Amino acid sequence: MMATNDTSLKRAIVYGAGNIGRGFIGQLFSLSGYQVTFIDIDSEIIRQLNADGCYPIRTVANDDSIESVVEPVSGVNGLDNESVEEAIASSDLMATAVGAAVLPRIAGPIARGLKRRWSRKDFRPLNIILCENLYDVHLVLKKLILQELEDNERKLFDQTVGLVEASVGRMVPVMTAEMQDGNRLRIYVEKYCGLPVDRDAFVGEIPNIIHMIPYAPFRYYIQRKLYIHNMGHAVAAYLGHIQGDRFIWEVCKVPAIRSIVRNSMGESCASISRLYGIPMNDLLEHADDLLDRFGNQKLGDTIVRVARDPVRKLANDDRLVGAAKLCLSEGIKPVFICVGIAAALHYEIETETSLTQFREQTRLYEIQDAIQEICGIDPSNVISKLASDFYQDFKQGVDLDDILRKAEMIKVQCVDAG
Repeated sequence: MMATNDTSLKRAIVYGAGNIGRGFIGQLFSLSGYQVTFIDIDSEIIRQLNADGCYPIRTVANDDSIESVVEPVSGVNGLDNESVEEAIASSDLMATAVGAAVLPRIAGPIARGLKRRWSRKDFRPLNIILCENLYDVHLVLKKLILQELEDNERKLFDQTVGLVEASVGRMVPVMTAEMQDGNRLRIYVEKYCGLPVDRDAFVGEIPNIIHMIPYAPFRYYIQRKLYIHNMGHAVAAYLGHIQGDRFIWEVCKVPAIRSIVRNSMGESCASISRLYGIPMNDLLEHADDLLDRFGNQKLGDTIVRVARDPVRKLANDDRLVGAAKLCLSEGIKPVFICVGIAAALHYEIETETSLTQFREQTRLYEIQDAIQEICGIDPSNVISKLASDFYQDFKQGVDLDDILRKAEMIKVQCVDAG
């Protein structure tokens, strides 16, 4: 099937034709009546998008799967500057799904596309939905783009361009050859398809995109995603590694791990509930839904994928330590989150594929000193004390059921002391 050139359709650009680009954003744009053009440097994917004009997307659950077709679609090679700039200049809506590290490489083409757009006296609003896992990504990309513009163009940018943060919660696995089943464009996704976005960041009218949830203050959704979803996912992966499992769905069947993950998410729920005034039951229902989604066997999500780059995930404001800090700021002792921090430390220090720098640091320092170096947490902080204590348990091979009981006892003591 060839791509349609139906001029009655609005044109949407998705910068990035990977898992989230095709498996989420492209689908939502298509369902909302847009002709979708993907920009990517993978020439084979671009060639096939243009040849087929569509791609299959398979929504999978433990008990069923449904395949549908996303169309009409086309592709532009990201190395073809002329075509990239023209696509951006003529678009009605845009999104990025490239990964935070790639943003510096796409800022220039976006700026040149905007220049071309304005040179035609086209001053319509262009909203760019940013599907990148990075705090304040709108500020990062704005700074990069403004560096490419002149003073008068910067004014036009502020008047006509909206950089809209999004919270991407849909889980899309790394596709294997078996899952692709002869079609490299085929992609597996879960049923969940809500896309919260920053309501206040749009310029002009907010586009009507199916399953998009404009919300303010948007930091609530950012923290909910990072400190409940991403944190719980990471804790499951690091505990699963200790258990010796391969897949996330296997982890969710282990009672001790499921309980630790659920309780760690509950601590984040409590802190976010207090901070934003969101009903606790609503957040706990979200956490329970996430646990069920983690257990989706057909996604085939691996522990290695979710656990990778533990040093980044142990950073001061990232999913693990950031969640623990938020709990403390709201008067909640993050006992179960600290079990997860300890498991992440154990994964990084003990595994053969871990970063040499971090292994060497933990040989040179006591574990609390390593926590200070990597996580930015002072040894006197309760987070460091709890995490280092649980780390020693993991290092000594203490059974997960015993670690769960220990965490539960500490939590009871916290309640009694309160």
